[in-house]
Amino acid sequence: MTPFLVRHHSRSSTDEAWRRLTDWERHADHVPLTRIVVTTTPPTGVGTRFVARTGAGRAVVDDTMEIVHWQPPSGAAPGSCRLEKRGAVITGWAELEVGPDGTGSYVIWREALRVKGQPRLADPLMNRCGRLVFGRVVRRLLGE
Repeated sequence: MTPFLVRHHSRSSTDEAWRRLTDWERHADHVPLTRIVVTTTPPTGVGTRFVARTGAGRAVVDDTMEIVHWQPPSGAAPGSCRLEKRGAVITGWAELEVGPDGTGSYVIWREALRVKGQPRLADPLMNRCGRLVFGRVVRRLLGE
C-alpha cells in the first residue's frame, strides 16, 4: 500500500474549499458508478462514518470510511481530516489538508488504499488511477 498525493491551488477561500471537499455525498457526483451515504447524524466530525458504494448490479464494492481526525481551518491555520477505510474489501486511509494560499487556498489529498486480493505489483497502477480520479474530484468539487 503506497500512498498517492494530489496537490491543488484553488481560487476558493479556505473555508469554502473545506466545505466543498468535506461534503462527502457530493464526491459521488464525480466518481463514475458511485453513490455515497453518510451513516451517522450531522454534523461531520470524529466518528462520522460513510460508505462509498461503487459498481453496478451485483458487482459492487463498498468503501466504508470513518473520520478519526477532524480539525476545520481556523484563521490562518489549515484544516485537516483523516479517514480510515474500514471495509472488508478496501482498507487504508485518506488525509485532507486545506489552508490559505494567497487569495485562495491550497488542497493536499493523500491516500493509501489496499484492495483485498490485489497483488502488490498493481500498486503503481492503483496509485496512478488514484491520482487521476481524486485530482479530478478535487477540481470538480471546487468548481475548477
